Amino acid sequence: MPERKVRIIGVPMDLGQDRRGVDMGPSALRVAGLNARVRALGYTVEDLGNFAVRVPEEMHVGEKRAKYLPEIAETCKELAQVVAKTLDEGWTPLLLGGDHSLAIGSIAGVSAHFRKRKEKIGYIWLDAHGDMNTPETTPSGNVHGMPLAGALGYGPPELTKIFGYAPKVAAENTSLVGVRNLDSREKKTIRDSGIRVFTMRDLDERGMRAVMEEALARATDGTAGFACSLDMDFCDPSVAPGVGTPERGGVTYREAHLAMEMIADSGKLLSLEVVEINPVIDEHNRTAQFGVELVLSALGKKIL
Repeated sequence: MPERKVRIIGVPMDLGQDRRGVDMGPSALRVAGLNARVRALGYTVEDLGNFAVRVPEEMHVGEKRAKYLPEIAETCKELAQVVAKTLDEGWTPLLLGGDHSLAIGSIAGVSAHFRKRKEKIGYIWLDAHGDMNTPETTPSGNVHGMPLAGALGYGPPELTKIFGYAPKVAAENTSLVGVRNLDSREKKTIRDSGIRVFTMRDLDERGMRAVMEEALARATDGTAGFACSLDMDFCDPSVAPGVGTPERGGVTYREAHLAMEMIADSGKLLSLEVVEINPVIDEHNRTAQFGVELVLSALGKKIL
């Protein structure tokens, strides 16, 4: 990153899934010392606080194939403006979730900023799940299972057409890493999309280094850099128990750090978000503490 300036944006979104509690994720990360520890790396840090996001008790669920879609879309539109402005002003956005549906807004903001400069961006999506559903394929109707699809132009216009264009990123510059649980109908969307998917089998067979080298090569091929979206369920529940949708068999503590360290080494990180931390089911804030460590690795912290 050319300038060591980080702007923290909390998005306590709790509308994209059924399990409550991820709205407390931004606070958990701050309690774990995020701001001070990023400053200790030599960054100037500005914290914008949290977006005002409505809670499910305030409203009706709406369309069951895309629950709370109007409210999520409205928050994402506002978030996209803030992220784009953050980049316009020379800051690196660091977004704290909240459920993963906020990524629809964040990637729109990053994409719009570089589109004005006639540049494209890459995307690295670290997640146990594909998040490539649409209202037509979803088994749950939860929008947190749709944001990567939305970034690639699949799904309702409320999600895909923020700033009036789609897709926000090209499939050839997008990689999904760490996936181990896909819904049956989203698999076709993933295959048809052209993105590169690295399952846990790929990580087992090839190792994190080889996988991240390929993902980074795709994300930086002809781009200004890339956005990274980190769902903490990317990591195994043994090291990150407090997540929205835990899945056994995930990335280890050191594998996760290696992924983030390689992202830092690339020098091409444009924005970062950490999502799906649920303190309600966590153990003494372990997952948020780990999340802070991973942010620090992505921002350049080294062992030596």
